[in-house]
Amino acid sequence: MDVLNPNTKSGWRHERGEASLSDVYRTVGTGRHSSMWRRAAAFAGPGYMVAVGYMDPGNWATSLAGGSKFGYALLTVALLSNLMAIVLQSLCARLAIASGRDLAQACRDAFPKYVSLPLWAFAEIAIIATDIAEVIGTAIGLNLLMGIPLELGVLITALDVFVILFLQKLGFRWVEAFIIALLGVIAVCFGVQILLADPQWGAVLTGFFPTTEIVTNPEMLYLALGILGATVMPHNLYLHSGIVQTRAYGHTVPEKREALTFATIDSTVALCFALLINAAILILAAAAFNAHGKTDVVELGDAYSLLSPLLGLAIAPTLFGIALLCCGLNSTVTATLAGQIVMEGFLKIRLKPWVRRLITRAIAIVPAAIVTIWYGDQGTAELLILTQVVLSLQLSFAVFPLVMFTANKAKMGELVAPRWLSGLAYLIAIVIAGLNIKLLLDFVTG
Repeated sequence: MDVLNPNTKSGWRHERGEASLSDVYRTVGTGRHSSMWRRAAAFAGPGYMVAVGYMDPGNWATSLAGGSKFGYALLTVALLSNLMAIVLQSLCARLAIASGRDLAQACRDAFPKYVSLPLWAFAEIAIIATDIAEVIGTAIGLNLLMGIPLELGVLITALDVFVILFLQKLGFRWVEAFIIALLGVIAVCFGVQILLADPQWGAVLTGFFPTTEIVTNPEMLYLALGILGATVMPHNLYLHSGIVQTRAYGHTVPEKREALTFATIDSTVALCFALLINAAILILAAAAFNAHGKTDVVELGDAYSLLSPLLGLAIAPTLFGIALLCCGLNSTVTATLAGQIVMEGFLKIRLKPWVRRLITRAIAIVPAAIVTIWYGDQGTAELLILTQVVLSLQLSFAVFPLVMFTANKAKMGELVAPRWLSGLAYLIAIVIAGLNIKLLLDFVTG
């Protein structure tokens, strides 16, 4: 068990206990005596695993619906979500490096049980909602490309547990390499599709500027919150604060400051890359569907079948299907790791790694499988969008504790967040909570 510096324990109700993801904790060397570039490269990886949340299948559903119905107008939401994510993910790295805790452990060690246990329940709901989206997306990808029935595709997605176990035996860097390789495939697929769709670049640029209609139009707000929930995802906050600790950075304040700098650069660059992919989904929907009068495309299967006749090339839907399958595979891997971090962190469960992963995976995949089999091919798009709105509603329960912890000097020591950063983070948390209240009021009042 790793022993924390006594100075980092002040401000917490309990000691940390077992490290996050203990089987891979501090297993990635950081080359402390190497050049700056080599040290920076050693920290590259976790940010790209977080970036997967920007292009998961649930995000596809909300972006396809938003792009086909409202054109490029919701690009501003994608940009705003990206900026929010950059701030929040930097706080995750700060929490992990300063306190030696992931967000789940921090909640457990800072709050009494009557607060931490409900937070755990909310986190599990977010993981389940995330996994429903990933499972459905992967199953649809398998169905579109290979004709595999949806129900069988759901069961196949469970194999990601064994993929994670195999890759982690080789080293955590192999998990990151797997994720980054699939991200590269997704980028190429969307790059080709965007070129084929030939969007109006002037309209694309205008779409990044906000309009009041996003707040005043309930339907647009619903999709906007779906995009927000699909981008700034609760499980990403738990995930990032856990996997950052796979790096073997030093224990002194200067070493931790350097680790925080490199980890923040990693996540910021990765999230900027993810914005391009995230925006590409919406741009493709706007250029291929909205521009041709197809304003009601919400099903992933419909998008797949319409791309070929609208763009005039048979390769377009194949690229769409490949990208969707890669997104689903990536997302199930990261969601499974996040589920393990949440369960271990909140409940202090100590089991063998493969048993832990099997349990956390089952908690997420069983409800996902039931819902998917129940809905079949019909209504999957509505379900995908609903999961993203559920994630958005759960987001505040992860964001507020994160901002509170990183602004607390007793908990963070010398690495406490600057006041301007904490102020910005609180503003983001309040905006997210306010938008969710607006969404609920619109839903209740019809």
